[in-house]
Amino acid sequence: MSVKGTKLAPGTRRNPLSIFGTYAVLLTAAALTLFPFVLAVLTAFTDKREFNRQGVGVPDAPTFANFLALGDTRVDFVAAFWTTVAVVVVVAAGQLFFSVLAAYAFARLRFPGRELLFWVLLATLMVPQVVTVIPLYFMFARVELVGTFAGLVLPFVFASPYAVFLLREQFRQIPQELIDAMRIDGAGTWSILGRLVVPLSRPTLVTLLLITVVTHWNNFMWPLMVGRNRIHVLTTAAASLQGQYENNTTLVMAASVAAMLPLIVMFVIFQRQIVRSIRITSFR
Repeated sequence: MSVKGTKLAPGTRRNPLSIFGTYAVLLTAAALTLFPFVLAVLTAFTDKREFNRQGVGVPDAPTFANFLALGDTRVDFVAAFWTTVAVVVVVAAGQLFFSVLAAYAFARLRFPGRELLFWVLLATLMVPQVVTVIPLYFMFARVELVGTFAGLVLPFVFASPYAVFLLREQFRQIPQELIDAMRIDGAGTWSILGRLVVPLSRPTLVTLLLITVVTHWNNFMWPLMVGRNRIHVLTTAAASLQGQYENNTTLVMAASVAAMLPLIVMFVIFQRQIVRSIRITSFR
């Protein structure tokens, strides 16, 4: 073992072709991933007439006109932004709260049918969303929640099966001796959760928070169905700009770039936590 790092075994060398191939694959994957975002940004800063004339490309004279035009559309993008923020906050808070409670029950409490109930909950991960969205829509229409904020958040505000699974594995790694010691000191279940279990599981909770925020910031299918053009989030507001007989691609791309900016800022601020979260989920 070297101070600077781990050395290769004696008699072995790094194959230059292997190194070149690895970087070539990584660079190709990065280019394919970033290519749609680059096209979106270029289109967002292209004048509509120039785009209709030459298509996607580097604009001759970049313009902010498409972003300014978002304020003159029939959809209120400011209201859609704050609706999206409210949906993400409510869903993230609800999912983390109920997932922590459910995961602690499955990890530390003993009750009849615990394992069967856990695996039934986990099996719901195998059910595609498209299978449940139509029955769910009819249920919400029956109770007159279509076109309301409650209709946007209620299907997602309770425990997530993936979050319960991840937190259950995390809670099972906490030594039982620590929990028993707190119980001897007179701590109840809520105190154990707040003072021991949750602080020790902070990296996992950050992972779930990031996943939930990104997922529901970009959610499109359910808001499109339940919103019914009465209440919009950013994704449905951007989609509504594309007319049937008019090419509004530059306006749609401007709305998409504006919707991506908060997530980009979040990734820049929390990049260390994101890297740590990726490592944790890979070890799971």
